[in-house]
Amino acid sequence: MLTVLRKARAGVALVLGGLVLSGAVPVASAADGVGDPVFPDLGNPGYRALAYDLAFEYRGDTRTVDATALVTARIDRTLAELRLDALGLVVRAVRVDGRPARFATRDEKLVVTPDRPLRGGATARVSVEYTADPRARLAHTAWVPTPDGFAIAPQPDTAHTVFPCNDHPGDKARFTVAVTAPDGLTGVAGGELTATEHLGDGRTTRRYSYRAPMATELLQLSVGDYTVRERTGPHGLPVRDVVPTARAAALEPALALTPGQLAWAEDRLGPFPFESYGLLPVNTDDPAAFGFTGLETQTLTLYKPGFLLEPEPAIGSHMMHEIVHSWFGDSVTPATWADLWLNEGHADYYGLAYRYQRGWPDDAGHTTLTDRMREVYRQGDHWRRTAGPVAAPTAEHLFDDQRYLGGALVLFALREKVGEEAFTRIEHAFLARHRHGVADTQGFVLVASQESGQDLDAFLGDWLYGRRTPPMPGHPDWTVEAG
Repeated sequence: MLTVLRKARAGVALVLGGLVLSGAVPVASAADGVGDPVFPDLGNPGYRALAYDLAFEYRGDTRTVDATALVTARIDRTLAELRLDALGLVVRAVRVDGRPARFATRDEKLVVTPDRPLRGGATARVSVEYTADPRARLAHTAWVPTPDGFAIAPQPDTAHTVFPCNDHPGDKARFTVAVTAPDGLTGVAGGELTATEHLGDGRTTRRYSYRAPMATELLQLSVGDYTVRERTGPHGLPVRDVVPTARAAALEPALALTPGQLAWAEDRLGPFPFESYGLLPVNTDDPAAFGFTGLETQTLTLYKPGFLLEPEPAIGSHMMHEIVHSWFGDSVTPATWADLWLNEGHADYYGLAYRYQRGWPDDAGHTTLTDRMREVYRQGDHWRRTAGPVAAPTAEHLFDDQRYLGGALVLFALREKVGEEAFTRIEHAFLARHRHGVADTQGFVLVASQESGQDLDAFLGDWLYGRRTPPMPGHPDWTVEAG
């Protein structure tokens, strides 16, 4: 079943990449999207993004952002036009390889027509100058406006409301980010601070670079009245927290937990995969600002500040969940949004393991991972009926419990099937093979089979794509709730 699915996806890509003849030169006209199983209109065929060099200036008087995005792309085949995902951006000018280019916006695409076709095998540099309003009312947006600036929450499909891009997780690229803000405010991004320039006119520019390639949905960018707190994690890992100045003292107990949590995760998953880690509790208490508690933007996790004021037993498991995303989701990114369970299932699995090892019962009174998984197992058929199989989500049900606890249940079943030692080998081998790349569900099944010495295609196929919950290995007494 998994192999057939992989072939079906390849077939979609071939259809979307169909060539249109123009004289003697085959020129492709890009279709709307790469055919993602969940968001088919996201992304653009015909090229691969190599790098994004982004510059943002927050204007305190208008509360808008003037920006330039320089996209370096490798052209796969000759293109008469190149499309970028873009929504809500007021585009002023576009250049391709330094030459002015015609452009138009259609739905959520910026269509760029250079003065000559882009040849297959070449590298093109597309520069877009534009303005964005973080407070704009869009159908969907990554912007999180705050009283003193903004942050962004691009997952899953809204990075292109912040910058024009090939907005699909399967196309990771290198990033540099420059943020200019009025003095008195601090502009930050993920990655590593490489330069600070005081412009002498009441503005300061800070430049950041990400060492590892990144998916568009993992960018973090923020401006506000922040204090930067630095500490050291395991093996000298820099830990950089960016906290609202007025809340810095109150947030310190939660921030101080991070080094120990990182050490716990490294003991199970191996060395931390990035140059640094830290938290960004965004400066707003508006419940409508963003509808989640935390978001694993690469190297700088976004949080609601009020959540981190809770005592450790109430927040520790969730903090571990977000840390684990550094390995599953950020370093190893899903090839498509149908592979989201690889991120969320692993994050929930280790987050729950951390909770119960620390002796914190959950709200239902469960004290062990096995007890919690038994309860999840009981609801298995109901979730498959209402939210679909674990690895076959729809956009409407993408972030249902099925991708989180349902994904964790798949991992628990795999561990019960192959044993703890083989399970650990699978995890480490999967992370090593796909480090700083992308992986799909079939890739995980392949590694699991190789490392366990068992053909797990049918076993995991039933757990990931079946309409009924399979028997749990080693637990013949576990039952699924009827109805």
